[in-house]
Amino acid sequence: MLLRPIALLLALAGPAAADCRLAPDFGTRQTALLTEARSAPDAEAGRAVNERLRHLRLSAPDARAQELLDQGIERREVFDLHGARASFDALVDYCSDYGEGFHQRAQVFMLLRDPAAALADFERALEVERLHAAARAGRALALMDLGRMRDAQAELRAALALNPWLPERSLIVEPR
Repeated sequence: MLLRPIALLLALAGPAAADCRLAPDFGTRQTALLTEARSAPDAEAGRAVNERLRHLRLSAPDARAQELLDQGIERREVFDLHGARASFDALVDYCSDYGEGFHQRAQVFMLLRDPAAALADFERALEVERLHAAARAGRALALMDLGRMRDAQAELRAALALNPWLPERSLIVEPR
């Protein structure tokens, strides 16, 4: 008799995180776009590639993940940062293999002025998606906020090696 209530609770909880998977061609498309960014002839072409990369990253693995992602972004845009964080918390709980969920939550932590929490999420995004150049640049910003300038510059250079057209490229400090 106890099994029925448990089965009902599991059914109501929705699909397990194991059901949330990136599209099989995500990595291939991301790699192709990063290659295109590195060969872009100028800033305008680079920005166009960045927009396509952003669109790819903001295409969540399934409808539930997309709903949580969109909800978090909408809340962040109106500065409901705690509501945005709640949406991104739900997203990373549901879809732990989707690096963009961690990246988006890290951005909220940066806006909440919690660079240590942001750093942890940027790092998790990079564990899941090692080629996430924007998460690498975000990690550099968190390191800067934590006063770790040498590490931040190294991380920023690594991000720009992946994608030289990131907006954060203006933060590079040339060695003396």
